[in-house]
Amino acid sequence: MISIRRLEQATPEELRALAELLIDSVEGGASVGFLPPLSLEEAAEYWRGVLAALGPGLVLWVAEVDGRIDGTVQLAPSLRPNGLHRAEVQKLLVHSRARGQGLASRMLQEVEQYARSAGRTLLVLDTLAGSKAEAVYQHCQWQRAGEIPDWARHTDGALHPTVLFYKRLDP
Repeated sequence: MISIRRLEQATPEELRALAELLIDSVEGGASVGFLPPLSLEEAAEYWRGVLAALGPGLVLWVAEVDGRIDGTVQLAPSLRPNGLHRAEVQKLLVHSRARGQGLASRMLQEVEQYARSAGRTLLVLDTLAGSKAEAVYQHCQWQRAGEIPDWARHTDGALHPTVLFYKRLDP
Protein backbone atom coordinates (compact mmCIF):
# COMPACT_ATOMS: atom_id res chain seq x y z
CA MET A 1 0.00 0.00 0.00
CA ILE A 2 1.43 3.39 -1.07
CA SER A 3 0.56 6.60 0.75
CA ILE A 4 1.92 10.10 0.30
CA ARG A 5 1.72 12.73 3.02
CA ARG A 6 3.17 16.08 3.92
CA LEU A 7 5.72 15.97 6.67
CA GLU A 8 5.98 19.01 8.93
CA GLN A 9 8.04 17.45 11.67
CA ALA A 10 9.69 14.08 12.08
CA THR A 11 9.98 11.49 14.79
CA PRO A 12 13.45 10.07 15.45
CA GLU A 13 12.42 6.97 13.46
CA GLU A 14 11.28 9.11 10.51
CA LEU A 15 14.50 11.14 10.63
CA ARG A 16 16.54 7.93 10.49
CA ALA A 17 14.42 6.63 7.59
CA LEU A 18 14.94 9.90 5.69
CA ALA A 19 18.70 9.72 6.33
CA GLU A 20 18.81 6.11 5.10
CA LEU A 21 16.82 7.10 2.00
CA LEU A 22 19.30 9.88 1.22
CA ILE A 23 22.27 7.54 1.70
CA ASP A 24 20.68 4.92 -0.57
CA SER A 25 20.03 7.56 -3.24
CA VAL A 26 23.55 8.97 -3.10
CA GLU A 27 25.08 5.49 -3.22
CA GLY A 28 22.87 4.81 -6.25
CA GLY A 29 24.34 7.78 -8.09
CA ALA A 30 21.69 10.45 -7.48
CA SER A 31 23.07 13.94 -8.01
CA VAL A 32 21.50 15.63 -4.99
CA GLY A 33 24.40 17.57 -3.54
CA PHE A 34 26.32 14.78 -1.84
CA LEU A 35 28.98 12.25 -2.82
CA PRO A 36 29.50 8.80 -1.29
CA PRO A 37 30.32 7.75 1.26
CA LEU A 38 27.64 9.70 3.11
CA SER A 39 27.48 9.02 6.84
CA LEU A 40 24.22 8.53 8.71
CA GLU A 41 24.99 11.59 10.85
CA GLU A 42 25.72 13.81 7.83
CA ALA A 43 22.48 12.67 6.18
CA ALA A 44 20.49 13.21 9.38
CA GLU A 45 22.01 16.69 9.74
CA TYR A 46 20.84 17.54 6.24
CA TRP A 47 17.29 16.45 7.10
CA ARG A 48 17.32 18.37 10.39
CA GLY A 49 18.10 21.48 8.34
CA VAL A 50 15.27 20.73 5.90
CA LEU A 51 12.80 20.17 8.74
CA ALA A 52 13.87 23.42 10.40
CA ALA A 53 13.30 25.30 7.14
CA LEU A 54 9.77 24.00 6.48
CA GLY A 55 7.19 26.74 6.08
CA PRO A 56 6.01 29.03 3.29
CA GLY A 57 9.27 28.64 1.36
CA LEU A 58 9.65 24.86 1.64
CA VAL A 59 7.20 21.94 1.71
CA LEU A 60 8.14 18.28 2.19
CA TRP A 61 6.29 15.08 1.30
CA VAL A 62 7.12 11.46 2.03
CA ALA A 63 5.93 8.40 0.17
CA GLU A 64 5.40 5.33 2.31
CA VAL A 65 5.17 1.76 1.09
CA ASP A 66 3.66 -0.54 3.70
CA GLY A 67 4.37 2.08 6.39
CA ARG A 68 8.05 2.51 5.45
CA ILE A 69 9.40 5.81 4.05
CA ASP A 70 10.60 4.93 0.55
CA GLY A 71 10.37 8.30 -1.18
CA THR A 72 10.44 12.02 -0.64
CA VAL A 73 10.15 15.27 -2.56
CA GLN A 74 10.38 18.96 -1.69
CA LEU A 75 8.76 22.03 -3.19
CA ALA A 76 10.32 25.47 -2.75
CA PRO A 77 7.72 28.11 -3.70
CA SER A 78 9.24 31.41 -4.70
CA LEU A 79 8.49 34.08 -2.10
CA ARG A 80 9.65 37.01 -4.25
CA PRO A 81 6.91 39.39 -5.42
CA ASN A 82 7.71 38.79 -9.09
CA GLY A 83 7.82 34.99 -8.66
CA LEU A 84 4.72 34.13 -6.68
CA HIS A 85 3.49 32.06 -9.64
CA ARG A 86 6.41 29.59 -9.61
CA ALA A 87 8.11 26.98 -7.44
CA GLU A 88 11.09 24.62 -7.66
CA VAL A 89 10.81 20.86 -7.19
CA GLN A 90 13.80 19.58 -5.23
CA LYS A 91 15.27 16.29 -4.02
CA LEU A 92 12.84 13.79 -5.53
CA LEU A 93 14.21 10.56 -4.05
CA VAL A 94 12.97 6.97 -4.29
CA HIS A 95 14.67 4.17 -2.36
CA SER A 96 16.24 1.51 -4.59
CA ARG A 97 13.96 -1.18 -3.08
CA ALA A 98 10.86 0.75 -4.18
CA ARG A 99 11.76 1.81 -7.72
CA GLY A 100 9.49 0.83 -10.57
CA GLN A 101 6.29 1.16 -8.52
CA GLY A 102 5.32 4.62 -9.73
CA LEU A 103 6.33 6.44 -6.53
CA ALA A 104 8.14 9.26 -8.32
CA SER A 105 5.16 9.88 -10.61
CA ARG A 106 2.73 9.79 -7.69
CA MET A 107 4.84 12.23 -5.68
CA LEU A 108 5.07 14.59 -8.66
CA GLN A 109 1.27 14.47 -9.02
CA GLU A 110 0.91 15.36 -5.34
CA VAL A 111 3.35 18.27 -5.68
CA GLU A 112 1.60 19.54 -8.80
CA GLN A 113 -1.82 19.38 -7.13
CA TYR A 114 -0.51 21.29 -4.10
CA ALA A 115 1.20 23.87 -6.32
CA ARG A 116 -2.01 24.44 -8.31
CA SER A 117 -4.03 24.89 -5.13
CA ALA A 118 -1.46 27.45 -3.96
CA GLY A 119 -1.81 29.43 -7.20
CA ARG A 120 1.49 28.28 -8.70
CA THR A 121 1.41 27.92 -12.48
CA LEU A 122 5.06 27.14 -13.25
CA LEU A 123 7.29 24.47 -11.76
CA VAL A 124 11.00 24.00 -12.47
CA LEU A 125 13.62 21.42 -11.56
CA ASP A 126 16.99 20.12 -12.63
CA THR A 127 18.43 16.62 -12.82
CA LEU A 128 21.61 14.89 -13.88
CA ALA A 129 21.79 14.60 -17.67
CA GLY A 130 21.44 11.01 -18.79
CA SER A 131 19.92 9.84 -15.50
CA LYS A 132 16.84 7.63 -15.19
CA ALA A 133 15.10 10.64 -13.63
CA GLU A 134 15.04 12.35 -17.03
CA ALA A 135 12.70 9.65 -18.33
CA VAL A 136 10.45 9.99 -15.28
CA TYR A 137 10.02 13.74 -15.81
CA GLN A 138 9.35 13.32 -19.51
CA HIS A 139 6.80 10.58 -18.73
CA CYS A 140 5.07 13.05 -16.37
CA GLN A 141 4.81 15.65 -19.17
CA TRP A 142 7.66 17.91 -18.04
CA GLN A 143 9.37 19.91 -20.79
CA ARG A 144 13.13 19.87 -21.25
CA ALA A 145 14.39 23.47 -21.27
CA GLY A 146 18.09 22.89 -21.80
CA GLU A 147 21.34 21.59 -20.42
CA ILE A 148 24.13 23.22 -18.43
CA PRO A 149 27.58 21.61 -18.77
CA ASP A 150 29.87 20.78 -15.85
CA TRP A 151 27.13 21.39 -13.26
CA ALA A 152 28.03 18.82 -10.60
CA ARG A 153 30.78 16.42 -9.72
CA HIS A 154 29.57 12.84 -9.90
CA THR A 155 30.71 9.67 -8.16
CA ASP A 156 33.17 9.02 -10.99
CA GLY A 157 34.94 12.31 -10.13
CA ALA A 158 34.07 13.96 -13.44
CA LEU A 159 31.88 17.01 -13.88
CA HIS A 160 28.50 16.19 -15.44
CA PRO A 161 25.79 18.36 -17.00
CA THR A 162 22.39 19.03 -15.51
CA VAL A 163 19.15 19.21 -17.45
CA LEU A 164 16.57 21.87 -16.68
CA PHE A 165 12.88 20.96 -16.87
CA TYR A 166 9.70 22.98 -16.44
CA LYS A 167 6.01 22.29 -16.30
CA ARG A 168 3.20 24.78 -16.75
CA LEU A 169 0.16 24.10 -14.60
CA ASP A 170 -3.39 25.04 -15.41
CA PRO A 171 -4.72 27.36 -12.70
